[in-house]
Amino acid sequence: MAEESKPVPAQEQSPVIAAGKVSQWLTENGFANEPLQPDVNGVEIIKVEADFLLPTCTALYAYGFNYLQFQGGIDLGPGQELVSAYHLIKVSDNADKPEEVRIKVFLPRENPRVPSVYWIWKTADWQERESYDMFGIVYEGHPNLKRILMPEDWVGWPLRKDYVSPDFYELQDAY
Repeated sequence: MAEESKPVPAQEQSPVIAAGKVSQWLTENGFANEPLQPDVNGVEIIKVEADFLLPTCTALYAYGFNYLQFQGGIDLGPGQELVSAYHLIKVSDNADKPEEVRIKVFLPRENPRVPSVYWIWKTADWQERESYDMFGIVYEGHPNLKRILMPEDWVGWPLRKDYVSPDFYELQDAY
């Protein structure tokens, strides 16, 4: 007699993540996004596809997110995706606790390309350059995308988890 398939208990099923206020607003206004699990402080995290980053960020700027506090890269591990992350804040007068949201764009490891948000938030300038320098994420449309921490002739992306450090790096013009 064949075994009957048993239903998976509710606690073992993947949890459904409820859309937060910002994700709901984006969806209502026709912007594709996917809510992710909020961070430990309860800050809403939203996944956006690279092709929709600029329209989504432009809408969020118009919605009041006028400050890009942080932009950085994340490596999910060897053979996995890279992530370009953005932490946005609504800065306004008399705000005791400003509204915050995080945007994550998941990118293929082989050719990580995403539009630059420099033209929306000028604070993205050096932050995107650092993510490029350390992870190899290319920010298309950035006005001066070049290495900022490593020498121009450095090979590889030092913060990738599969990065192999060279045995030495010869200091040029050290004297």
